[in-house]
Order: sequence, then C-alpha cells, then structure tokens
Amino acid sequence: MNVTALKTTPAQPAEPPVAKVLPLPAAALRSQWPGKVKDVLLTMVLPPVAVIVTLLALWQLALSGGGASLPSPLEIWQQSGDLILNPFYVTGSQDMGLGWRVLTSLERVGVGFGLAAVVGVLVGAVIGQSVWLMRGVDPLFQVLRTVPPLAWLPISLAAFMDSRPSAIFVIFITAIWPIIINTTAGVRAIPQDYRNVAAVLRLNQFEFFFKIMVPSAAPYIFSGLRIGVGLAWLAIVAAEMLTGGVGIGFFIWDSWNSSLLTDIFVALLYIGITGFVLDRLVAFIGRVVSRGTMT
Repeated sequence: MNVTALKTTPAQPAEPPVAKVLPLPAAALRSQWPGKVKDVLLTMVLPPVAVIVTLLALWQLALSGGGASLPSPLEIWQQSGDLILNPFYVTGSQDMGLGWRVLTSLERVGVGFGLAAVVGVLVGAVIGQSVWLMRGVDPLFQVLRTVPPLAWLPISLAAFMDSRPSAIFVIFITAIWPIIINTTAGVRAIPQDYRNVAAVLRLNQFEFFFKIMVPSAAPYIFSGLRIGVGLAWLAIVAAEMLTGGVGIGFFIWDSWNSSLLTDIFVALLYIGITGFVLDRLVAFIGRVVSRGTMT
C-alpha cells in the first residue's frame, strides 16, 4: 500500500484588524465647543481688547489733569456718546447720524473703487503680457501714483463741475495704481507650465483669463486691491472735507469749524472701523477667489 504524504501549506500571517473611525456623536461634538470658544477668546479677542483698554487708560491718565487741549476718553463719551449709541438718526438735511454719513461716503467709494478695480485688473493683465509695454509704462505709473489725492481734486472739479463725480474721480485715480502694478506683477509671475497647458488645450483669451490668469495671479491682484481700497477710503475722507456734502469727511471739517473736538474723535473711530472692515472684506473675497492660497 502506497503511503501518500500529506503536504500542508504554511499558515499565512493574519492581517492586523483595521480600526474603524466612527463619527463622534452630537453630544461629543457639542462638548468640544466650549474649548474652541475659549481658544478663540484667548488668542483672537483678548489680546486686542487688552491693548485697547491699556491705551484708553493711559490716554485718560495723561489728559485727566486740568488745562489739557485735547479731550479724554471719558469726556468724549460724555459729550459725544450719542453719536456712538445712535448712528442712524435723521433730524435734518445736515443733522444725521454718523452711520448715514459713512454709508454716503461708502457709496462714493464703491463706485470709484469698483471702476478702479475693473480697469486696473484689465490694464494690468494686458501690460503683464508684454515686457516691452511694461518697461514703457512703468516709469509713468510710478510718477503718477506718488501724486497726493487732493492734488487731483482741482483738476476733477474743473473737468466735471460737480462735487460728486469729482470725488469719485479722485477715488478712482488714487486707487488704480497699486491695482495695475500688482496685477502686472502677478501676470508676469504665472509659471510657464501653466501657459503651455493653456496652449495645449487651445484656450482662448477669455478662458485663459478666468481659468489660468485670475487663479494664478489672485494673491498679487488682491494685494493690490487691498492697498487700493485703503487709499480709496483715505481719498474720500480728504476730498469730502473740501467738496462738502453729507459724508464723513465733511462732518469732520464741520465739527472742526464748530470746535467740537469730541465729535471729531468719534468720527475717527468710525473711519478706522470702516477701513478695517473694507480691508477684511477684500481679503475674504481674495481667499475665496484664490481657493485658499492667499493668506
């Protein structure tokens, strides 16, 4: 009888168990919110609040003595606190809250800066395509961008014969230069590989602009837009001091003529907060357009 040897194969090593990540229950997620809120308060809210409170305290101590030519924070609150608590009252053509005055100035800034953004990005995109064109116009742009905003006001008044379009022109001519310069730099910085891909895909100029140029140059473009919106806000305040109207700039000049220094300080607070919001708004739009690549 033949004995057949049984052949056994060696046992294969067992695969390690795969741990399954289960989603946290809603109760666990809710329990994490207090810690996140605490981190935000400690890292984002507490430092600026502490600095502001410290500066206000030093300001109050420095001007608390008699004979000070400038008002202290307590005096500003006592004399002009209504401008802070009630920004949207209207009792006359020139007697209204600072909220309405800021909105009036923002309307002019929106028109002037919007025109500067469209024209600046388009002109910068065209100039960025040609080295010779960029070298030809760069000295002119560098000269014009150093002209102060108020220096353009007499020319705009002579051209438009009206204060509103003159103010809009001053905003436009002040904000457009950093937009053009930064857009040109961004277009020049587009990698050649992107241009080669556009050539292979046979993208037309319209498709190249929106699919290649804008996403790639977005950090440069929105850096110019952030500088431009800041200059536009500065320009409208200065222009309104001379052209009049109901804007925040004219309010400051009128308060000076009426010796209301506390009202001026409140108006400066409104101007600063509005400028901060405009800068953060443009930066947020830039992060959306650049898909998170713009810091």
